[in-house]
Amino acid sequence: MRRTNTQTLGEAIKEYLKAMKIDDKMKEVQLISSWEEIIGKTVARSTREIYIKKGKLFLHINSSVIRNELLMIKDSLLKAMNERAGKNIIDDIIIR
Repeated sequence: MRRTNTQTLGEAIKEYLKAMKIDDKMKEVQLISSWEEIIGKTVARSTREIYIKKGKLFLHINSSVIRNELLMIKDSLLKAMNERAGKNIIDDIIIR
């Protein structure tokens, strides 16, 4: 006799994370950890602090030149971060 409600371990984990409402938080952590891959080593080295709070990505940058460059590409960076997450996680980017 076969069970009709069987699922893979991956599906069960995704369902559990969604039920516990921590799947978005996991995506946020993955985005922050992949910051260097998304933006590059030079900018990542100048990034002093990076965190996500209430849908906003906060970046603290050491270099004023890099800060201005990031301000110019803010919209494309926002789009790239959300594409990397697979859903709309970040609504705005605050660069300081």
